[in-house]
Parts: sequence; C-alpha cells; structure tokens
Amino acid sequence: MHETCTVYKTLDYLSRKWAMVMLFEMRRQGGWIRFSELLSRLGNITPKILTERLKELESEGLIEHRVDTTTMPIKSEYNLTQAGLELTDIILEVKMWALKWKIDNKPCEKLNCCKCKL
Repeated sequence: MHETCTVYKTLDYLSRKWAMVMLFEMRRQGGWIRFSELLSRLGNITPKILTERLKELESEGLIEHRVDTTTMPIKSEYNLTQAGLELTDIILEVKMWALKWKIDNKPCEKLNCCKCKL
C-alpha cells in the first residue's frame, strides 16, 4: 500500500495512540467538552499528547475547537464534527463484529461492553 493511499493515510492518523479513545470519549460526552475535563476522563494521557492529538484530529476535520475568552479561566472546548460522529459509527460496527465473533478483550471497568452506548 502506498503512503498516499486514502486508506493508508486514514489508518495512519487513527492508529496514533489515544486518537480513537479521545473520539469515543467525546462521543460519550455528547457535546462540547473542556480540555481539562477530557484530560481528566482519559486518565493516563499527558497534556502535551492530548494537545497534539486534538490538533491532529481538528486538522483532519474530525473535531472542532472553540475558545471562550469572555470567562476566566479561558474555556477551550472541543466537539465532534459530523465526520467525527460518522467515524465513531463505523468503529461501533467493528465493535459489534468483534462481539459477534467473540473477540475477547478485558471488559471495560465502568460498563458492560454489550450495553455500552458510546
């Protein structure tokens, strides 16, 4: 596969550590989420990596960013775009395939995977 291939390029940025987890956490939120809240929900990610991934996802058109300078502290918030929502729909289909074929993963500590409503 050539590096200019659409599939190659898409998988390249989606396979970066934290990218898909961030998208799903934003979907779970269901609207605008502050940087600090996303950082807290993700747990082990560093602020530097979170910032890098957010910029990458924004440049790919999967999330949008807004800054509210009328409040103190300044609010920096993120939300999925329509493209981001559609991408998470596709990944949910992959999840359903994995559950159908009994691909075992350590269960989510907070939710039953079969009942998860990402």
